Amino acid sequence: MEIRSYRRVFDLERRVYSIDSMRLNPAGVPVRGIVYFGAILTVAVVVARLPLIGGLIRALPWYLRELALPGTAATVLSVLRIEGRTFHLAAGALLRFCLEPRQLARLSRCEPVGQRWYPEEILVLPDGSDARMRRMRFTGPGAVRVSVEHDRAGKGLRRTPSGLAATRLRAALVLSQHPGGRALDRGQIILLGPGTRMLVRAGVGRSGPR
Repeated sequence: MEIRSYRRVFDLERRVYSIDSMRLNPAGVPVRGIVYFGAILTVAVVVARLPLIGGLIRALPWYLRELALPGTAATVLSVLRIEGRTFHLAAGALLRFCLEPRQLARLSRCEPVGQRWYPEEILVLPDGSDARMRRMRFTGPGAVRVSVEHDRAGKGLRRTPSGLAATRLRAALVLSQHPGGRALDRGQIILLGPGTRMLVRAGVGRSGPR
């Protein structure tokens, strides 16, 4: 005898042997089969009310539609075993297998194996922690904080109130660091309008734009 699951040995099936004084078959009727019968009968009644397929079901005699077919289907499903499991357990596992993701990474859905992942564009700017001003180009809109002595060159410069220590630019701006320039006690903020370019020339110093 092949045992596919220990449920077959230790899980005792509940059966109904009699209803009041009426005795059923000697082997009894499984409770699971009664549940199957009720579920199939409910589905049959609902489907019989549908417009198209309902007409075909209503054409059958009532004893076939409400007794014979649901009873036969419930009997087959009660004795059916799929890898040692009952029908409803096997059907639930198959449904979860179809709906759940096939590839997991840290218990989350991920792309199938073999597909490439392309990251979005990443903008990396120096934060001023280097010992010199690094060569770079930036196009506005945006704001740049300069914390070292530097020279500015460009057209269309217009200063804002000195309390903000900022400069609003309308054209291209070139920044270059003084040789051996010292760090400023209070950094200066440069505001760049849309489309305005800022070019930073490489230099030597204690701090740079950030």
